[in-house]
Amino acid sequence: MLMRGGTSKGAYFLAEDLPTGVEERDDLLLRIMGSPDPRQIDGIGGAHPLTSKVAIVGRSQSADADVDFLFAQVSVQAALVDTTPNCGNILAGVGPFAIERGLVAIRGPETRVRVKTINTGTRAELVVSTPDGAVEYEGEEAIDGVPGTAAAIPINFLDTAGSVCGKLFPTGQRRETVNGVDITCIDNGMPIVVLRASEVGLSGRESCAGIEAATEALAKIEAIRLEAGRRMGLGDVTDAVIPKMFLISAAVNGGSIHTRSLIPRKCHESIGVFAAVSVATACVLPGTVAYPMASPPAGMVKAMNIEHPTGTLLVRLELGGTEDCPSVERGGLIRTARALFDGIVFPRG
Repeated sequence: MLMRGGTSKGAYFLAEDLPTGVEERDDLLLRIMGSPDPRQIDGIGGAHPLTSKVAIVGRSQSADADVDFLFAQVSVQAALVDTTPNCGNILAGVGPFAIERGLVAIRGPETRVRVKTINTGTRAELVVSTPDGAVEYEGEEAIDGVPGTAAAIPINFLDTAGSVCGKLFPTGQRRETVNGVDITCIDNGMPIVVLRASEVGLSGRESCAGIEAATEALAKIEAIRLEAGRRMGLGDVTDAVIPKMFLISAAVNGGSIHTRSLIPRKCHESIGVFAAVSVATACVLPGTVAYPMASPPAGMVKAMNIEHPTGTLLVRLELGGTEDCPSVERGGLIRTARALFDGIVFPRG
């Protein structure tokens, strides 16, 4: 099934329909998506990282989840399938897909689907609209980066801290310096590196095309990413899609902070869900690069509106601890999804 999940698009498969061996599975996914090829002309990929994604879904082996979800980022131009990160946008489609394929029974006007992401072990609860005994895709919820409206899918993340690196602050520091640039390395659903855009000669308000044309700045950012990846315990990240790089600047549209993200070298035209949770977390915890720029609101429940190239994404964070020494207990947001096509794909030979 081809689905839009949030601001991404991908191919959703039942785990039982794919090979169990990693090499055989990845080879098949590359042939299905049409990689490596910059146009993915001989496959169903959309020639962009946001549209070259795969969800593999099956009944969960865990008592605290309904389905297991393995996310795969299929490289457009390289013969690479990366199952290291997770993807909160593609996650948004897992609930509807699981119901459509009979993995989860409809339980009334709303059906809650508990999902375990195999990539990182994190758990989330999705609330899917199911009136009249079927998934309802039409609705009034609008999300920036997607035209029109659709049914809201609230997502509650249950245990995202240290999803890949094992710790919320993988280096043990909230702020450090790499190549003369102050950064924050954080993992609350997605390992990211946060830095002020001004420190690499950018305003942070450039278009994606403008950032991708700034070769000198990109070289500085990539050098920082390689060193940060090592410090975060990720090893040599030259060929990895994590950590993502976040350029931050002061909010310009009434939000909490303004962002541009690199995934890892191409500018994201909106923002990744888990990456948004991670950057929002950096905004509310004292001592990070983002904290003084974001000026988070008072209280232990904080609504952080993260500005990105095509609008904003609202992240809701519930804090524990104290005002002086807070900890993030739970994050949540709203996405939408839509089934686009259901049928048979013919991979190239």
